[in-house]
Amino acid sequence: MLSDKPKCHCGVFGVFGNSNASVKTYYGLHALQHRGQEACGIVTKSLNEKNKSVFNLHKGEGLVSEVFSDSKILHDVLIGNSAIGHNRYSTTGSTESIKNIQPFVVHYRLGNLAIAHNGNISNAKILRDELVNEGAIFQTTSDTEVVLHLIARSKLDDQVAQIKEALQKLEGAFSIAILTDDKLFAARDSYGFRPLCIGKKNNSFIIASETCAFDINTAEFLREVEPGEIVIIDDEVIAEQKVKSVMLREDKFEQKHCIFEYIYFSRPDSFVFGNNVDKMRRRLGKILASKHPVIDKDGEKLIVISVPDSSNTCALGYQRQLEKDGINSKLEIGLIRSHYIGRTFIQPGQEKREVGVRIKFNIVKGVLENRTVVIVDDSVVRGTTSKQLVKLIRSADPKEIHFRISSPPIMHPCYYGMDFPSREELVANKCEGDISKIKDYLGVDSLEYLTLDELLSCVEEDGKENFCTACFSGVYPTEVDFTFKKDIYEQ
Repeated sequence: MLSDKPKCHCGVFGVFGNSNASVKTYYGLHALQHRGQEACGIVTKSLNEKNKSVFNLHKGEGLVSEVFSDSKILHDVLIGNSAIGHNRYSTTGSTESIKNIQPFVVHYRLGNLAIAHNGNISNAKILRDELVNEGAIFQTTSDTEVVLHLIARSKLDDQVAQIKEALQKLEGAFSIAILTDDKLFAARDSYGFRPLCIGKKNNSFIIASETCAFDINTAEFLREVEPGEIVIIDDEVIAEQKVKSVMLREDKFEQKHCIFEYIYFSRPDSFVFGNNVDKMRRRLGKILASKHPVIDKDGEKLIVISVPDSSNTCALGYQRQLEKDGINSKLEIGLIRSHYIGRTFIQPGQEKREVGVRIKFNIVKGVLENRTVVIVDDSVVRGTTSKQLVKLIRSADPKEIHFRISSPPIMHPCYYGMDFPSREELVANKCEGDISKIKDYLGVDSLEYLTLDELLSCVEEDGKENFCTACFSGVYPTEVDFTFKKDIYEQ
């Protein structure tokens, strides 16, 4: 079943100086599972009998609990006091190649090197072509491998300088964890598209895409990695308990945080871009209600429901604002979501889409019957699932169905780590941005989106200009190769 949601990009995690590094990484990846469900991997650093560094790797397709179902992997294979891990949803590279599962590990002239990456390097094809012409041999179709080659081919003799030089050549979005024989690096692109943060567990240090990965490990959140910052953690940092860092560039870039982290991607219990995600989603719901309310035509109580789970918090904010504005309403659980979805054995086509929605959702008929229902959702991408969802809710015989979306219409693809489909597949683009046409396609009584100005009013105190809204506006913060999309390297 094609999803109506943008696919989450990836999640990265790293720990340095902890005797249970692999276990901490396992739980960290578990907390970051929402950022990628296709595959995952962990690499640890240990010492052999000659006191030389050894990198131990285990990765595979599937969820974290599936790939690491055998506890011996964590305790007997992934030994050592430092580790990095990665959850994958492919944004570049074939989804079918096990070689593309991160972390990637190499051995080069300065030792072992492992990398895990969240984002999209928008000039990866150009860099890759240059490297191939110089004799580089690539093992994967992932843009992340480009970074490994840039580091390994550097003529500099200092590893920190090599990494800095390599990252300076990248364009686009990256939040990266790099593990070497004696250091853990955390780096973020100069625009700060993707989140990355630093935590502490006793005397050890942790890095993660989101703070929820600290909570599961009962670790302390210290701060976010600054845009354009390379954080360096080594034995000296452990001894002094003070993080070291260098900046990618002397000049400061305008920040361009991905606003979809607030709308959909990040977990509501995370702290991202200086704010609690839960607070921002409630704010989105409140503005959506104040600007786009619904009133029952007979003066009866309105029923507000979310499309679980990502829009739960937004729906809460929406209903509370309606109540504050004197509109008789109640937040109800009208849709029950199954979290145990397996493969569907139905032939492609309309029937498969309908069964796919019924497998994922079921209605609570007593809540919806003969009521004016407001569905609150965070986004609509293709529109196919939303259309079937509306049809499912219609079967409960409600009085009216109204759809409210806490983001503007998605009109453009993303080149910074979100796997939006092509423009031709986006329902808002197919309908030429005409909301009345989208309303008719979905089969609802009314449809309203947050406008771009309304969305940006939610982040006004943080600076509207500090957020990337390219998927709505088509204004990209960096130069983009518009031929670059998900499978650019596949022949």
